[in-house]
Amino acid sequence: MIEHGPLDERVGGPGVVSGPDAVLDLVERIPPGRVMSYGMIAEVLGLASPRIVGNVMARDGGAVPWYRVVNSVGRLPPHKEAEARARLTAEGVPFRGERVAMRDAAWWPTPR
Repeated sequence: MIEHGPLDERVGGPGVVSGPDAVLDLVERIPPGRVMSYGMIAEVLGLASPRIVGNVMARDGGAVPWYRVVNSVGRLPPHKEAEARARLTAEGVPFRGERVAMRDAAWWPTPR
């Protein structure tokens, strides 16, 4: 069994922001009118699970555009659905019913 140290040791690489800061940095880069899922962020950063992203966002996400992070099918952040929907709608994010239209709104970053 592989033992992992703190998140900082598992994220990033040379010249890359690591740990929770990597998650928050990426969320800050999501442009207005676009979204990323927890899983997309985990994939870009090489994290083992979208839950790591969720934990970082729950703990430290208040200072970044948290409402631009949704689940894999476009559901809005729990307990803040109304505020997230209002902010995303104001930015022009398309919805299909209660969910973000991921095909139209998903954003993948270009490498820095």
